[in-house]
Amino acid sequence: MLERPAEMFDREREWTALTAVATDPRPGALLGVVSGRRRQGKTFLLRSLCQATGGFYFPADEAADRESLNRLGVLLAEFTGAPAPLALDGWHQAVDALLGLGRERRIPVVIDEFPYLVRANSRIPSIIQNALAPLRTERDESRASLLLCGSAMSFMGRLLSGNAPLRGRAGLELVVPTLDHQLAAEFWGIEDHATALMANAVVGGTPAYRREFARDDTPAGPDDFDAWVVRTVLSPSSPLFREARYLLADEPDLRDAGLYHSVLAAIASGNSHRGGIASFLGRKAGDLAHPLTVLEDCGLVTREPDVFRDNRTAFRIAEPLVAFYHAVMRPIWSDLEHTRDAGRLWQRSRRRFTGNVLGPHFEQVCRYWSRHLAGPEVFGDYPNRVGSGTVNDPAGRTSHEVDVAVFGLDDDNRQPLLAIGEVKWGEVMGTGHLDRLRRIRTLLTAQGRPGAGTARLACFSGAGFTGELREAATGDPGIVLIDLTMLYRPG
Repeated sequence: MLERPAEMFDREREWTALTAVATDPRPGALLGVVSGRRRQGKTFLLRSLCQATGGFYFPADEAADRESLNRLGVLLAEFTGAPAPLALDGWHQAVDALLGLGRERRIPVVIDEFPYLVRANSRIPSIIQNALAPLRTERDESRASLLLCGSAMSFMGRLLSGNAPLRGRAGLELVVPTLDHQLAAEFWGIEDHATALMANAVVGGTPAYRREFARDDTPAGPDDFDAWVVRTVLSPSSPLFREARYLLADEPDLRDAGLYHSVLAAIASGNSHRGGIASFLGRKAGDLAHPLTVLEDCGLVTREPDVFRDNRTAFRIAEPLVAFYHAVMRPIWSDLEHTRDAGRLWQRSRRRFTGNVLGPHFEQVCRYWSRHLAGPEVFGDYPNRVGSGTVNDPAGRTSHEVDVAVFGLDDDNRQPLLAIGEVKWGEVMGTGHLDRLRRIRTLLTAQGRPGAGTARLACFSGAGFTGELREAATGDPGIVLIDLTMLYRPG
């Protein structure tokens, strides 16, 4: 494997996958697709790969088809040492020229921002399909690894799906994710766990937001967090100020921007179910099927089924900065653009941030940690599925929300319930929270849920636990207390 660049943070899995394709010793051209949200470091990964291997990198622009072909001809001439730009009559010839770069050796050939090219010429995927057809000389005699990269998630998601021309042609399908809360804290250099979690609720795990957007301005600690928000995200001179609006503009499928902003605003206001979103917008629930699906395809919204009620689904904004924008910034946008005292506006919005952004984000972090980072000793087995759900309480004529529900997987493919948990960010948790979880466990046991009778009771808190609750948990593996230290402890 190629040595990973010293300046590259994490991305070991992605680098390993890319170098495997770029150094594959087998004959024949290869195709790979690299996608991921904007600002995740895809371009850095691919440029680094080309530098390490002597590969060819073509950054597409938003341009007319003819201009893109002309630019490609210029770059190919520079790369091969040709005395004049290559005159490319069309994309059939262009793709063959790219495959021709691999006649002598295995070489990565990168087309970055591939959706821009297809927007100008929708035939390009089918042209690539035909160029990579079996028994075609240009394919068989080439050792080019053609890597198509893009940030338009809805487009990239369709590139290899269903009856798409390139389905079955790719030997690599790599999605570059955002950094999780632990990696993000390390990347931002934030040692205080509460500060790290709050910053993560604002900017998530997008690497570019620290280096290019915040210019390495990081919150020094809990006392600096408010000032950091004001001088970065809420400052009109900061690139972070308008970034959430640009993220939507980058998605070609979001044609009615006003509608999609309103749907996101509804979710950011606490309306996580279809009926609440419809009520917020003054529309019928059935009218929201298309916009919610489009937002989901774009990776801006996730659809999360209720783990205890099959007919209920919750929607969550996947990008923290978008949630922050719609919950905090959009309602006071004009004031933020013209105020001389953003700090005052931030203090007015602090409660909205805690209730609509920080609280839900903390819940999601707890679910992620339970699913991917918690060891088998925490819940008594390896978690196989983690979600949230609602449990009916007929006797009390009410229902109970379960923030974290952890399921395992046994040898008979059943999914026994391993644990149920409650999450509180700013509240010291006590035995009252434990009693509530016991009540829910009794209800689930009465429903005949596998594993419910022995499910562990988990309390997740950002503020800590009372001495009485800690004492109850001492020596009892059925009670699990998870604080910020545990959430940020390396696995």
